[in-house]
Amino acid sequence: MRSANSLQAALTLEDWQNGGFGLYVHWPFCEAKCPYCDFNSHVTRSIDQRVWAETLAQEVRRVASLTPGRVLKSIFFGGGTPSLMEPATVRSVLEAAKEDWTWANDIEITLEANPRSVEARRFEGYAEAGVNRVSLGVQSLREDDLRRLGRLHDVEEAKAAFHIARQAFDRVSFDLIYGRQGQTLEGWRAELNEALELSVEHLSLYQLTIEQGTAFGDRYNAGKLKGLPDEDLGADMYDLTQEICNAAGMPAYEVSNHAAPGAESRHNLIYWRYGDYAGVGPGAHGRLTVHGRKMATVAASAPGAWLERVKSGSGDIQTDILTDADRVAEYLMMGLRIHEGIVLDRLQRMAPGALNTESVADLVEMGLVWKTETALGVTPKGRLVLNAIIAELLP
Repeated sequence: MRSANSLQAALTLEDWQNGGFGLYVHWPFCEAKCPYCDFNSHVTRSIDQRVWAETLAQEVRRVASLTPGRVLKSIFFGGGTPSLMEPATVRSVLEAAKEDWTWANDIEITLEANPRSVEARRFEGYAEAGVNRVSLGVQSLREDDLRRLGRLHDVEEAKAAFHIARQAFDRVSFDLIYGRQGQTLEGWRAELNEALELSVEHLSLYQLTIEQGTAFGDRYNAGKLKGLPDEDLGADMYDLTQEICNAAGMPAYEVSNHAAPGAESRHNLIYWRYGDYAGVGPGAHGRLTVHGRKMATVAASAPGAWLERVKSGSGDIQTDILTDADRVAEYLMMGLRIHEGIVLDRLQRMAPGALNTESVADLVEMGLVWKTETALGVTPKGRLVLNAIIAELLP
C-alpha cells in the first residue's frame, strides 16, 4: 500500500493537469514607460536580438528539461512590448519549446502588441513564425486619454493595427482602460460600444488602478492626479460594462475579461484554473510541479542580470516549495476570479478542511458567492469585493 506521503505526492503531481500547462515568455523592453504601468519593463535604444533569441531559447530548454514530455497548451509572449521582438526571435523561442514538450493540436500562441504602425508591419512575420493570437494594448479610443496614459499611438493607428491583425491572425483581443481622469458614465458607454462595433471577439477591460512606484502613483500622492472617478462612479462603470458586454454576447468569464463563447484566453485560463506554467525572461514568475511538489519560481528582473544568470545555468533567483496552505490560498485567489469558480473536491484534496464552511454559508446568504455540490464561485455582486471574500473563506 502507498504511504500517506506518497499518496499526497501523487495527488499533487496530478493536480496541475486540472488547469493544464503553459509557457510565459517575458520581453522586458518598451519604447516608452507608461505612467500607470508597474510591470517589469525597461526603455533602451539598442537591443541585440540575436543574443536575446539565443538566451531565451536556452532558458526554455532548461525549464523543459525539468518537465519533459508534457503537453504544452499555450505560449504567451508578454511584456514590456513583445511586438518589439523580431519575428526571428519569436521563432527561436518556439522552436526551443518544441524540443522536449509536445504541443497540443490546438495550441494557443499569443503575442502582446502595441498598435503602432511600425510594429503592425511585423504581424505577418509573427504569424509565419507560429503566433496565432495577438493581444493589442489599445487602452483607449479617445485621443486626449491616450496622451494622458502615455501611449505613443493615436486612435486611427490603433484601429488600423486591429484590422491588420484580423487579416494576419485567427484570433485578436485588445485592452481598454476605464475609470480614467474626467471620464463620464455616458462617455464610457459610447466608447465601449464603439469597441464592440469593431467585431472584436475578446476584450480585456480594466478599471484604472493607481499603483505605488509608478508615475501616476507619484502624481496621486502629490495631489496632482485630478478627475478620477469616485467609488460609486467606478462601481457604476463596472456594472455598465457587464450590461453592455452581456448584451453583445461577450459576457465576463473572468473579473476583467470578456469573450464570445470559445474565444476565451486559453493561456490565462491555465493561471485561473491553477495549472502549471513555466516563466522565462526577466522578472517572469512560474508555477511548476516537479517530483510531486509545486514550486514558485521568480527570475531576475534586470535584463542584464538575467542574461548573466542564464549563462551561469539559470535565470531564476528564487525557487520556493509551496505548502498546502499556499496552494489553497493561490487556488482560491485564481479560481474565484473566473465565472466557473473552483472545484470543491480538488480543494479538499489539496488540504482537507481548508475551507471555512461557516463563512461560505454566510457569504451565500449575503449573495456574494454561489455554491453547488461540486463547485464554489463568486456572484457579480461579490466580484466587487473579491479580496475580502477570499480572506473570509480561508480558515
